[in-house]
Amino acid sequence: MWGGNRGRGQVYPTGDRSNNNVFTASVTGQISQIVKNDMGGYDVTIQAVDGSTTVDSIPPGPELLVTQGEDVTVGTALTANPNVGGFGQADGEIVLQDPNRIKWLMAFIAAIMLSQVLLVLKKKQIEKVQAAEMNF
Repeated sequence: MWGGNRGRGQVYPTGDRSNNNVFTASVTGQISQIVKNDMGGYDVTIQAVDGSTTVDSIPPGPELLVTQGEDVTVGTALTANPNVGGFGQADGEIVLQDPNRIKWLMAFIAAIMLSQVLLVLKKKQIEKVQAAEMNF
């Protein structure tokens, strides 16, 4: 029934918003009924000020913030924002590199550079020996 989410705030080809959005009230009034659907999600019925009723459908996934009998205005959030928070969003502490790791990294890089220089010098030495052997 619902398509796949590919990105935050996606709109389906039918014009419906995905479950990765904040769902808001479409009219000003009082929430007269909240019905949980069989396949998940909710149908929120809003009794408008002029007496008409509007049903806002919410797909499975978003957390419902409103309750029956609550007064809402146009644009009032019916669901929580799914794009806020989550795993790893809290700043617990800042972890800096251990100074010993940096020292060992520098020593490792120095050892690699030294071995490269020694290999080049060894190659030059071998070339000199080969050149000397050819001039006998």
